[in-house]
Amino acid sequence: MKLFIGLDVSLAKTAICVVSEHGKIVKEAQIASEPEALVRWIREQDGTIAAIGLEAGPLSQWLHRGLTEADLDVVLMETRQVKGALKAMPIKTDRRDAEGIARLLHLGWFRPVHCKSVSSQEVRAVLGARKAVQQGMIALEMSLRGVLRNFGLKVGAISRGRFDLRIRELALGNPMLEAATEPMLRARASLRHELAGLERHVRNLAQDDPVCRRLMSMPGIGAVVALTYRSAIDDPARFTSSKKVGPWVGLTPSRNQSGERDVSGGITKAGDVNLRRALCQAATVMMHRGRSTWLRTWATQVARRRGRKRAMVALARRAGVILHRMWVDDTDFQSDMTVPLAA
Repeated sequence: MKLFIGLDVSLAKTAICVVSEHGKIVKEAQIASEPEALVRWIREQDGTIAAIGLEAGPLSQWLHRGLTEADLDVVLMETRQVKGALKAMPIKTDRRDAEGIARLLHLGWFRPVHCKSVSSQEVRAVLGARKAVQQGMIALEMSLRGVLRNFGLKVGAISRGRFDLRIRELALGNPMLEAATEPMLRARASLRHELAGLERHVRNLAQDDPVCRRLMSMPGIGAVVALTYRSAIDDPARFTSSKKVGPWVGLTPSRNQSGERDVSGGITKAGDVNLRRALCQAATVMMHRGRSTWLRTWATQVARRRGRKRAMVALARRAGVILHRMWVDDTDFQSDMTVPLAA
């Protein structure tokens, strides 16, 4: 008897549902969210394991790696699709979610998700730490501006290097304001120091990686964008065509067609949000700064016809496709390349 096993993963426990090839629930259980415990329980089942499925999430890649190393056939399932299917259930519990995942496996109605390598996850951890520290520093700066604004003290446009001096200058002579701002300034200085260290580490990672160095040959692509792209794609061979990168990142228009209605909306925003933002930031830099290239000229023509915002999204999508092709073909970006500009 073939068995389809659905896993609904939470931090402490994983709900398990086993469905037979005839769609009947064979067994349900709740096991600790540890690879060893799950492998031990699954191997105790009577029957042939046809597939094991779990929704992509924070613990999923770690569990997927542990189950795969135990020679079990495991698949990561796309979160959006699983969430949409489970919405049909009137009552939501971990037990019912595990059953829904098992039935999606049984029906074959799921889209597999690539499980990233350990090195890619480590790079993403460093990028996530950099972003968290950067956001913390910006939040402190905005809080300091807000504290002083209540007293009519306006910081104004100021460089990061002179920010501390400006705050102390405005708070000078008011003991209560000095007591409020000094701890925040010390915390900001500490975060700024840590951010500088993370920035150096990120640049060194990019310079030591031949793929990132190749990606950075495109104008507008810096160390952060190159590392974000490399860690998100992970394995370029999983895309049969470079053109599939655009839809995967969520930079293609959405469409709602039914009967007489056919509406094209904004971009789908599917896939990796950090990569999508990185490509959009790179496209903005490419359009406004740096040397002129055929890609920038193409984006300028699109901006004349469709507007700057649409041109930025189109440039981000095309840049993602070109970066993939550069990676696969092992070639640098050619700024003087002659191509049709009306694509």
